[in-house]
Amino acid sequence: MSARQSSPVRVAVTGLGAVTPLGLDVESSWAACRGGRSGVVPISLCEASDLPTRIAGEVKGFDVVAHLGPKESRRTSRCVALGLAAARQAVADSGLDVRSIGDDVGVLVASGIGGLEWLENGVVRLNEGGPRRVSPFTIPAMIPDMTAGRVAIDFGARGPNFAVVSACASSGNAIGEAAEWIRRGDAVAVIAGGTEAAICRIGIATFNALQAMSTRNDEPQRASRPFDIGRDGFVMGEGSGILILEEYEHARRRDAHIYAEVVGYGATDDAVDVVQPDPEGTGACRSVKRALWRAGRAPDEVDYVNAHGTSTQLNDAAETRAIKAALGPRAATVPISSTKSMTGHLLGAAGGVEAIFSILAIRDNFVPPTINLDEPDPECDLDYVPNVGRNAHVDLSISTSYGFGGHNACVAFARVDG
Repeated sequence: MSARQSSPVRVAVTGLGAVTPLGLDVESSWAACRGGRSGVVPISLCEASDLPTRIAGEVKGFDVVAHLGPKESRRTSRCVALGLAAARQAVADSGLDVRSIGDDVGVLVASGIGGLEWLENGVVRLNEGGPRRVSPFTIPAMIPDMTAGRVAIDFGARGPNFAVVSACASSGNAIGEAAEWIRRGDAVAVIAGGTEAAICRIGIATFNALQAMSTRNDEPQRASRPFDIGRDGFVMGEGSGILILEEYEHARRRDAHIYAEVVGYGATDDAVDVVQPDPEGTGACRSVKRALWRAGRAPDEVDYVNAHGTSTQLNDAAETRAIKAALGPRAATVPISSTKSMTGHLLGAAGGVEAIFSILAIRDNFVPPTINLDEPDPECDLDYVPNVGRNAHVDLSISTSYGFGGHNACVAFARVDG
């Protein structure tokens, strides 16, 4: 990389929306996260009695009909419904009048998989009843970009619009790329983040086939245990996290509340393996370094790291090495946590929810815990804030997301004074 080039265009975060296994909105999700409460429960969204994994981070109490009405709810995937609910929260929180500036409002909502349950049901109907039994709504319900399209229709956002699909890095990439849209003048504001709802039989079974998921079925709330020596795989979660990104001066002119500023973004690839991370964390390290370089910040300025922290053997050890390489001496003292210990792994939506937690850590000067971290793996020897969150001054936080295919994303958020 050449010498850092700072951009005169600043990007503010002016709205937040979340639907998670911890709560149906941002504040309830954050309160549970702060308190170290788990959202992992026995699976109720599908028949799971014969599956090796029978637990997940389900969104509880979410009424699709109340959000979409009876007609739309019958032809809309849960993935899209969760994303629409979170987007509506975020737009309301921001106070942005999207329709009045619709040509300049973009939507970039990611999903790693899309409406997987609709694909599963479509195959079952095809095999059991033939082609005429397949719903005409299957394709628009299952494709990963449909949430972005539906959000645009909902609000009249006519700017750039698509989805990012980079497995579990999808939402991190979406937020980072949305900020770039604003920096280069393609949009004044962007509705950005991710959504995922893959808790269905094929979703669980395929990850079980990879031997990637925890089978600690008798202890659901203790199953997701990032960086612990007893971890046995990730726990799938579902939900959505959406941010309103806005050109800073535009937000100031309308006197919007600004949660934080997006100051840096780094995206890289391991180029090593389809599903396994680079064991040395080299690609992940480069994504963090690029984000800090773009932000014009030094490693010792990082106050909090919201880690990818999946609770898998390979990820947690590799990520520890990546953080050490990226932050140098600061790695030994910076507080780091994996909120997946509470939400489970929201796959393509993980980065959106975790970005929100990273921003609220700045707002509240509070670092959430990594729960179930009872005996740290000797290879995971950093300050992972075990079991109990703590007060800490946070001016700069980074959120990291990594995905199958070697994808790495890091987004840096900073406090805005005044």
